[in-house]
Amino acid sequence: MRLGPRTWLVLIALACLASVAAALVSQHVYGMQPCPWCVLQRLVYVLIAVFALAGAALPAAAARRASAACIALLAAAGAAAALWQHFVAAASASCNLTLADRLMSALGLDEALPEVFAAFASCADAKVSLLGVPYEYWSLALFAAVAAVAVLFVWRRRG
Repeated sequence: MRLGPRTWLVLIALACLASVAAALVSQHVYGMQPCPWCVLQRLVYVLIAVFALAGAALPAAAARRASAACIALLAAAGAAAALWQHFVAAASASCNLTLADRLMSALGLDEALPEVFAAFASCADAKVSLLGVPYEYWSLALFAAVAAVAVLFVWRRRG
């Protein structure tokens, strides 16, 4: 069975929202407190979900492709954040006043929705693995998959 473009966009949105839900369960049920780069990735997942649902709701194929292009760019930014978290931020004692920390503070999301977007741990303290794989690599894998689907969607001739 071949899935249509709207279905793919809805699946992208669901995967991204499931990722945020898993992060919230990890935080609020298992006590794994997020760092600024963690909550920045949550924001990127929410933005991708918004663009995906908007694209699925739009009637024009060109509008859906434009939405997919935005999704691909956001996924690339999310992948960069995951890589930065793993290779740079996790090796530093503090991630206060980093780009992620400043962005979340500037947007006010850490105060408006602290249970979702407030950072409660340093990047070094937030190093957690799931099945032996660092959380940020799981995030990187999802960002890569979302980007791949979005790029393929943009390159489609019909939609």
